[in-house]
Amino acid sequence: MSNASEYTPPKVWTWNKANGGRFANINRPIAGATHDKELPVGRHPLQLYSLGTPNGVKVTVMLEELLALGHRGAEYDAWLIRIGEGDQFGSGFVAVNPNSKIPALVDRSGPTPIRVFESGAILMHLAEKFGAFLPKEAGARAECLSWLFWQMGSAPYLGGGFGHFYAYAPAKMEYPIDRFAMEVKRQLDVLDRRLAEVEYVAGADYTIADMAIWPWYGGLAKGWLYGAAEFLKVEEYRNVQRWADAIGARPAVRRGRMVNRVQGDPASQLHERHDAADFETRTQDKLAAGS
Repeated sequence: MSNASEYTPPKVWTWNKANGGRFANINRPIAGATHDKELPVGRHPLQLYSLGTPNGVKVTVMLEELLALGHRGAEYDAWLIRIGEGDQFGSGFVAVNPNSKIPALVDRSGPTPIRVFESGAILMHLAEKFGAFLPKEAGARAECLSWLFWQMGSAPYLGGGFGHFYAYAPAKMEYPIDRFAMEVKRQLDVLDRRLAEVEYVAGADYTIADMAIWPWYGGLAKGWLYGAAEFLKVEEYRNVQRWADAIGARPAVRRGRMVNRVQGDPASQLHERHDAADFETRTQDKLAAGS
């Protein structure tokens, strides 16, 4: 194995912003707001502040699936949080999520607004609120939640580990890429073996576990993440491919993937969503044509 230049950690770590690479402007070793900025509030019961990353897509897919089932109380406003510009460090966002990460939800349907942060917590909140996509029987519920938290615990290896060193780090280093590629392939194998036994991750029914896992591992399987499909030989995971295609074909999933999206085909980008009609009238291609 080739070695990068040796690094001896100092006795006390100090922050060197110059070592931050692509994310130097948005990462820092302290929490809290950097500026005063209130969050906008729309007319719907649910206010989502997010970006179309895999973690953001989990929630917009869930909301669109709830609306597809006829849950009118799931109508929502989705506001774009541009993390590259530091929107997550505004005082209003920090008040909703002290961890300054997307997505964050404010549920204003009751007498007192409820803040919910962390994507898994948001999925659980919505599932319990509307009685959908989370089994009620104890064994099935435990299976669903086990896979939901599997994703929450595994994604840092995929995103913060493999994705960072393979796609975003200032220099390519064999050791971390090899270490995290090994773990990501192990996770794909775990998922593939499970999906050889069942149609959906938690069993026979489509649940919030699928919604959580699909944007990460489904996206990886379909070549949407990090340009790493060939490197990881994702075509070998045939059960994951079958599952990823089935979920990706759902109309609500297609809509959810468009919300707060800022990359790719302008026709697939709906920067903000305030009404169901926005998918037909306010995608970036439509806005550009009307300007």
